[in-house]
Amino acid sequence: MGIVRKKEIIDESTLMFSRKQIIRLLIPLIIEQFLTISIGLFDTMMISPKGEAAVSGVSLVDTINTLMISLFAALATGGTVIAAQQLGNGKNKDASASAKQLLFTVMVLSVAVGLFCFIFNHQLIDFVYKPKDGASEQDMTEILSNAYIYFYVSALSYPFIGLYNAQASLFRAMGNSRVTMIVALMVNGVNIIGNALFIHVFDMGTMGAGLATLISRALAALVLFVLFIKKKDMPISFGKLEMIKPDGKIIKKILSLGIPSGIENSIFHVGKVMVASLVSTFGGAAVAANAVSGSVLGFGDLAGSAIGLAMITVVGQCIGAGKLDQADYYIKKLMKNTYVLLFFVRIAIILFAPQICKYMFSLKPESTEIAVKIMRWHSVNAVVFWPTAFALPNALRAAGDVKYTMVVSSIAMWVCRIGLSFVFAKYMGMGVLGVWVAMTCDWYLRTVMFVIRFVRGKWKLRGSLA
Repeated sequence: MGIVRKKEIIDESTLMFSRKQIIRLLIPLIIEQFLTISIGLFDTMMISPKGEAAVSGVSLVDTINTLMISLFAALATGGTVIAAQQLGNGKNKDASASAKQLLFTVMVLSVAVGLFCFIFNHQLIDFVYKPKDGASEQDMTEILSNAYIYFYVSALSYPFIGLYNAQASLFRAMGNSRVTMIVALMVNGVNIIGNALFIHVFDMGTMGAGLATLISRALAALVLFVLFIKKKDMPISFGKLEMIKPDGKIIKKILSLGIPSGIENSIFHVGKVMVASLVSTFGGAAVAANAVSGSVLGFGDLAGSAIGLAMITVVGQCIGAGKLDQADYYIKKLMKNTYVLLFFVRIAIILFAPQICKYMFSLKPESTEIAVKIMRWHSVNAVVFWPTAFALPNALRAAGDVKYTMVVSSIAMWVCRIGLSFVFAKYMGMGVLGVWVAMTCDWYLRTVMFVIRFVRGKWKLRGSLA
């Protein structure tokens, strides 16, 4: 669905971001998103010789990991919107103060979440995934035992994920996506080397995959932290290394944006966990097909995800500077770019889905048949609906319109993605494909609601938080 509005004339000489600046922001972001998604993909690919049980165990935990990461990322978004608006308003000192409070808030939350998940490892995995009434119990026993191991190590990485997400978001708020791209490249290199050593040389299986990811994430968080301390000439800097004292006023402002985004993201990923629990009842082939599809299709969305991150920086700074007409201009421009990039990637997935399943993941014929159907259905719908369902709402968030996106996303998740998953997959006998059909129904609803919000312009009434 497109965005149809009366064309406005913008004097390009007054634009806050030149075409060259947008490209310099976007290209590293796209590469970074590719590298970020690659961590999970390489874990899945490099563990695949150990069997489908290992692949599925890692995938089940990654669904929970994504839930936790989204929570930290939502808080980071709250701080980033404020920092971007303050930078757009020329308040660099205030932006640095907000950055320190964001770091404090995310670290406290991520440490608490990590401890909880480490202590209640088995209980959480069993509650979500253990087959009820003996359904598929034989298939799932080995999968769950791999999931327990991977989840222990994953929980230890949560503080580092929180710290990295907060700092990476701040670099993006400054328009400096090159640094986070380089760090993401380093993370992937360390992760691949670690996987090769721990999984294949030391034969540590899923424990090895988890350790490699833990080490790479810890290193990434440390590198960004050192940069914020050492590079005092940046618009946002932490200054002297000292204890960060909590500032209730700033934290409240961060949470006013972060909590709605956190609720939205948490509901979204809790729904994904619930759906993954449903998928686990369909047996090992369905779980493996679902795991591989999720890994591959993440690449299909990466250009859109990168542009969504750019929306926060560009629109946030425009709002902070009080230039609403430019915010509107950049949103439409970036949305067009999203559609173009998404089209070419998704066509490639549609054409080469069978080869991807066979040669990259060594799936069995039954799992391959299911995965190919999922990939093609998802890709056809994504070309039309993904940008308006997921890139456009980031523009609304950058303007502080977070409550609307939270309500719409929550309704879409519970009514479509969760409710229809059970209708299509279980009661209509569509199996795991029904879960993905329900997902696209979620997109249809989001698209209608977000396009209406953008066209009516109510997001412009939120005002600057700078």
